[in-house]
Amino acid sequence: MAPWPEVEKPETNNYIGDSSKQNQNMAGKEGENHKGNVASLGNKGEIQPAFSTIALIDETRQEEEDPWALPELQDTGVKWSELDRKGKIIRVLYGIGKFVMLLGLLYMFVCSLDVLSSAFQLVGGKAAGDIFQDDSVLSNPVAGLVIGVLVTVMVQSSSTSSSIVVSMVSSTLLTVRSAIPIIMGANIGTSVTNTIVALMQAGDRNEFRRAFAGATIHDFFNWLAVFALLPIEVISGYLYHLTNVIVESFHLESGEDAPELLKVITDPFTKLIIELDKSVINAIATNDESAKNKSLVKIWCVTETNVTLQNVTIPPSENCTSPEFCWTEGNTTWTLKNITETDYISKCQHLFANSDLPDLGIGLILLALSLLVLCSCLVMIVKLLNSVLKGQVASVIKKTINTDFPFPFTWLAGYLAMLAGAGMTFVVQSSSVFTSAITPLVGIGVISIERSYPLTLGANIGTTTTAILAALASPGSTLKYSLQIALCHFFFNISGIILFYPLPFTRLPIRMCKTLGNITAKYRWFAIFYLLVCFFLFPLFVFGLSLAGWPVLLGVCLPLFVLCIAVIVINVMQKRRPHSLPEKLQNWDFLPIWMHSLEPWDNIIMSSLAFCGKHCCGFCKCCKVNAEQEGAKDKQLKTMEVYENTIAMADEERGGRRAPAVACVEKTGTNNTAL
Repeated sequence: MAPWPEVEKPETNNYIGDSSKQNQNMAGKEGENHKGNVASLGNKGEIQPAFSTIALIDETRQEEEDPWALPELQDTGVKWSELDRKGKIIRVLYGIGKFVMLLGLLYMFVCSLDVLSSAFQLVGGKAAGDIFQDDSVLSNPVAGLVIGVLVTVMVQSSSTSSSIVVSMVSSTLLTVRSAIPIIMGANIGTSVTNTIVALMQAGDRNEFRRAFAGATIHDFFNWLAVFALLPIEVISGYLYHLTNVIVESFHLESGEDAPELLKVITDPFTKLIIELDKSVINAIATNDESAKNKSLVKIWCVTETNVTLQNVTIPPSENCTSPEFCWTEGNTTWTLKNITETDYISKCQHLFANSDLPDLGIGLILLALSLLVLCSCLVMIVKLLNSVLKGQVASVIKKTINTDFPFPFTWLAGYLAMLAGAGMTFVVQSSSVFTSAITPLVGIGVISIERSYPLTLGANIGTTTTAILAALASPGSTLKYSLQIALCHFFFNISGIILFYPLPFTRLPIRMCKTLGNITAKYRWFAIFYLLVCFFLFPLFVFGLSLAGWPVLLGVCLPLFVLCIAVIVINVMQKRRPHSLPEKLQNWDFLPIWMHSLEPWDNIIMSSLAFCGKHCCGFCKCCKVNAEQEGAKDKQLKTMEVYENTIAMADEERGGRRAPAVACVEKTGTNNTAL
């Protein structure tokens, strides 16, 4: 599909001219008489428009402002030097209180992410386990890739999907080579969390532009790395052979449990809400029929397993292994056998330990509550950061994070940011938590898009180091496979960084996320459309084609892939060398407008939302108030403008009749321009 030109080349107002041209025309008119002016107008056959000074000033200001420039958070309060002793004490106490509140909100934010992951596992965990049962589909690398994406999105945890893969490999249901595409898909699926978090900043247009771009830079890197490295892996198997050599060269023994740094702080609270028995998902994936009727909610937290030697009867036809442990009394044959019994000692203390609700019901309740807490915490964190990061504090933080080293060591700052991202991810034990935490910072302008890219790449590396430590603590039966899969994940991310970071022109995710940010800032509904297509509809579409076999998959996907490549090449040539193209391909105007512009789709969606808000949702009063406010603003602006052109006035009046309908839908970011 062609790109949307109104995003990159916004339409200029036909009634507003360039100020330099206006001055030239006025200077030329001073030397002419009125008759000459009338004659010139008659020759042109059109009425010259009048120019609004206010509109020209606003247009010049908009052209000068860069939407990607970091905003200056000005300190509007009283300066520190102007405060008396009492005022200074109060300000210090306020600062300490804000800092404590910020820590508390961050704690609740991380806990809500943990509960959100548990809710997704309750809703779709068993379905995720069922997906892994079809061995014939998993042998297809493309199907394995999209299965990894879907399962990780469903359980909201790449570590859970990786543990399922390790269990299947250790039980010989899956080979390591077939598991590598699934790990690549899990790497993509884990980036959905911070994309959801970015949606919470849709209230402000520029904040949403930066936040959504900062979140989706993770998506674009993962997808580009998969598109580049999956064919190489399928052809050569370089990840499998490299990790196999590393694993075979060491004498591995099972170690102690992997360190859990953040879990020590969050588990006491989250375990009061819900605890899950994740072994049920693994058992379903390994074809254990008895696990399908088990609940994922953990009921008994303290159990004791006893193995006792007991006398049991066996059928007479069964042969005794040893005469010493087998005897006959009458028609009954006895033998000694080890019997395992589980004693349930203590129940769990979470909210749903004694609940009779099914897993789906509990999952939906937790999903709603966790999203509510997540949104509330994020909104308050953004407001708190906006109040704290002002003046010199904001400038110091921006310079510390975004400033590069002097030449010739400019390149070093990005790699240090990468190490910082890896270290922070190792501390919080989750790349989703770290990237979700920096998303609001990118939105309010503390971290630039260019700096968030190496931080995100470092988070990808940090989460693989955590997986390697967890693999080293695995039991002896799964140690080799879990370590090899963790190393595959690690070298996959390293390979992606080598491809898409060292040279500036290879940093394609930065340009791609900025383009998407511009689109979503203008059409905010496109963010939800992107989320659904990228993480649900497209993987499901490819998964459905993979079930039909390789011929159908290649027959459908290959032409679509060639078409996308052709569109990308034409777009690049249209920008850089348009004269090298045929005249018809120098723009996309030969296509229907709905194929190369989002404007018709936006009109349909906005009209539907306006209709729904008026007739379905009961928001008619709110829309009416907003329409009245917008109308009052337009009237106030009209009183400050001078019109000499009746056509321009008529166009303004016709546009004003449509304004209330738009005001019902979009409350912020209106752009009133004089016609």
